[in-house]
Amino acid sequence: MAKASKKKVAKKAAPAKKAAPKKAVKKAAPAKKAAPKKAAKKAAPAKKAAPKKAAKKAAPAKKVAAKAPAKKRTPNAAFMKALTPSAALAAVVGAAPLPRTEVVSKLWVYIKKHGLQDSVNKRNINADDKLKAIFGKAQVTMFELAGLIGKHLK
Repeated sequence: MAKASKKKVAKKAAPAKKAAPKKAVKKAAPAKKAAPKKAAKKAAPAKKAAPKKAAKKAAPAKKVAAKAPAKKRTPNAAFMKALTPSAALAAVVGAAPLPRTEVVSKLWVYIKKHGLQDSVNKRNINADDKLKAIFGKAQVTMFELAGLIGKHLK
């Protein structure tokens, strides 16, 4: 294993030597940088063992601190406005006025329930008769979904 790591170090150092001859001033600098890296790598294994134990002890304290200041996001009022679905969309999500977010959620419930997600590419939705009336085509991507629904909400 030590041989493999030396080869990797040699490979990394080799491109630096090739680039160095362009300027004589930088030629000495990579040699100086290479020596401390080797020394740091030799010293690093001894140092790595101690911080891992300390990190495990310190981690729970950080998690507690992160949970305390959590704020609840307020949704945009435009998304929460109840809209009336068209007749074609009402056949899938119901006739009651719903916010856009709920319409999309109910559509996904319908898609999953009827197995309309494409088996090869999960981003595609294969439309059945009810969804063809909404989408206007046999297959759509999930990214088109919100745009196509918008045409059926007032």
